[in-house]
Amino acid sequence: MIWSSFPQSSLRLRIIVVALMATALASSAYGQTKPKTKNAEDANAPTTTLADQIVGRADRVVDLDRDIEVVHGETKVNADHATYDNVEDEIDATGHVVIRRSGDTYTGEHLHLKLDSGTGSILNPEYKIDLNNGQGKAERVEFENEYQSTAFNGTYSTCEGPNPDWYLRANTLQIDTGRDVGTASGTTLYFQGVPILPTAPGMSFPISGARKSGWLPPTVGATSKGGFEFALPYYFNIAPNRDLTVTPKVIAKRGAQMAFDGRYLGNDYFGETTIEYLPDDQVTGTNRYAISSKHTQTILPGWSYGWNVKGDSDYLYPSNFTNSIIASSERQLARELRTDYGAQFWNVSARVLSYQVWQDPASATDSSLLISRPYSLLPQLNLHAGRYDVHGFDWSLDSEFTRFWHPTLVRGTRMVINPQLSYPITAQGYYLTPKVSVNASSYELENPSSGQPANLHRTVPTFSLDSGLVYERDAKFMGEAMTQTLEPRLFYLYTPYRDQSLFPNFDSALATFNYAQMFSENRFVGSDRIGDANQITAAVTSRFIESNGAERLRLTIGQRFYITPPKVLLDSSSTSTTGHPDLMVSASGRINKNWGVESTVEYSESERKIYSSNYGVQWQPAAKHVLNLEYRTLDDGTTDSFKQVDLSGQWPIGNRWYGVSRISRSLLDHRIVDGLLGAEYNADCWVLRLVAQRYAATTSTSSSSFFIQLELNGLSRLGSNPLDALSKGISGYQKLNANP
Repeated sequence: MIWSSFPQSSLRLRIIVVALMATALASSAYGQTKPKTKNAEDANAPTTTLADQIVGRADRVVDLDRDIEVVHGETKVNADHATYDNVEDEIDATGHVVIRRSGDTYTGEHLHLKLDSGTGSILNPEYKIDLNNGQGKAERVEFENEYQSTAFNGTYSTCEGPNPDWYLRANTLQIDTGRDVGTASGTTLYFQGVPILPTAPGMSFPISGARKSGWLPPTVGATSKGGFEFALPYYFNIAPNRDLTVTPKVIAKRGAQMAFDGRYLGNDYFGETTIEYLPDDQVTGTNRYAISSKHTQTILPGWSYGWNVKGDSDYLYPSNFTNSIIASSERQLARELRTDYGAQFWNVSARVLSYQVWQDPASATDSSLLISRPYSLLPQLNLHAGRYDVHGFDWSLDSEFTRFWHPTLVRGTRMVINPQLSYPITAQGYYLTPKVSVNASSYELENPSSGQPANLHRTVPTFSLDSGLVYERDAKFMGEAMTQTLEPRLFYLYTPYRDQSLFPNFDSALATFNYAQMFSENRFVGSDRIGDANQITAAVTSRFIESNGAERLRLTIGQRFYITPPKVLLDSSSTSTTGHPDLMVSASGRINKNWGVESTVEYSESERKIYSSNYGVQWQPAAKHVLNLEYRTLDDGTTDSFKQVDLSGQWPIGNRWYGVSRISRSLLDHRIVDGLLGAEYNADCWVLRLVAQRYAATTSTSSSSFFIQLELNGLSRLGSNPLDALSKGISGYQKLNANP
């Protein structure tokens, strides 16, 4: 191949033909996405030609033969023969034509293209889109500019090869890589040669998975409570920061439901509201609905407000219309409105909070299943102030005023003030922190019970001393060089006893026992109970840390020693003053890159029994290969006690098929709390998911769901979506078509 200069010399030398580009492409609105335009550098880019033979006048028209290459900005054309018109800056090419534009490639028989504007056409092309490996063929492709093209009687797929597993056939197929959208009319979707969505009037889809207004794929599924379900959502991409999904849904046993989900996001606000409504349920004969709304907004610097509201039409709605074990077990629906203001050293908040409480249907015959209604806060005001390192001291002040309301229990107001002062002493390898605090509370009761004063006051001081050492050494763990730490910690706590038997209990409960709680200053949460204490907590932690700073393994043992047995009870029905274990042993981390462990045992020395335990192990030898086994127990002497075994995993079962499963079985009730079983097939350009799920909707009833989803990479997902159930139910689960 030779470069040739002409017209007057017959020598084949290199020539560069330069033509000025036309005005940059005009920007036109499409949805809310701004299209790409040519920059000034492309507008002035030269046109370079290369061929074995070049004949003609460089300032007018030249003929190019054999191994032709024409380059203009981001556009490159290769062909067997071409004619280039320098005046019009256009090219006609034939014979093995290949054109590359902004990463996209078209191969065809004949090309006509104006290089300055990017307009033209190519006959019988095959094309490949760089953004998502999209490809296809057509009778003709019209280029509207550098980024926009329209294929006539064309196909589209992300599968490799001449016979793709799935493809979209359309009368017209518009591809806009500048706006990242494809639009098709007169479409038929084929899968394995079979039309599965035929004669669709039109559809649009994002080329790289970005958001785009239009019909979403239909959702098809079945549940034991509603039977066959079919939904056809429409997505409105209102703006880059706002969208709305409207979903009409047909439930075979119940009727037609409408759902609305709106989301928005701004510089100083964000939120989401979801509404579901089903008129005249064919089973209950009533109107059924659910609403959920969240909003947070900054009014001024440091000042914000927001709400969190949930509500259902009736107590059966959670179990009748949800396919999630979390949602179906949510029976205390919060309704909160709040505002907050924060400055450098202080902040204040105000809120009102109430609950909609739905009882387990089985509670009508079993009173132990009754759910207590929480108090409403009408309102609650909080103030926090504090500073660190004021001449070596740390101080803080927490104050609260709350009016508690309940339809049947004692109502009243509570005021609490809690100043705290500490003097941390820290140095390399150790720390020592003495601390004093005072909790002063005042109550005014509206309807005190018999023998209970209407006005109550309480002042309780607390002293604590927290200390610890940190040692490090070079060590080896499973043959790898690491840093091992040894971190002993000693914590002393003293709070004098105050009789609180006449005080109401608006919001207090025993705190969950864990490592952090062992070193807290009150064994209760809430402000109605201040636990007396004269105790020492001792613990030792050892960590193995990799050279990059990542923690590989953590081992902890800790125990609480009571110098004086505590006396304060949660309420008159309590029999234990501690209510929690005294000893905790835990281990968590990864033994090596394949094995992980998570284990905690909490032992009550006073009751000589294991209070709670958790033993978990995970084996993950490779991507999309994971098995989890977990055994959990709780023995707190109430109806909340349980013994449960969880087994879950994702594993290849042969020839691109993967099995997914989870079973959570209660050993006390001899029933499956949550079960999931399914299979996935990965075919590179599409994934098929078949998943069945069964979960306990209430203590006496279960609900089942069946998911079928076909995901066509680069186009859409068809059917009901099991990914949420898989990712939450199987620790370590990975999507088969996730990018590595």
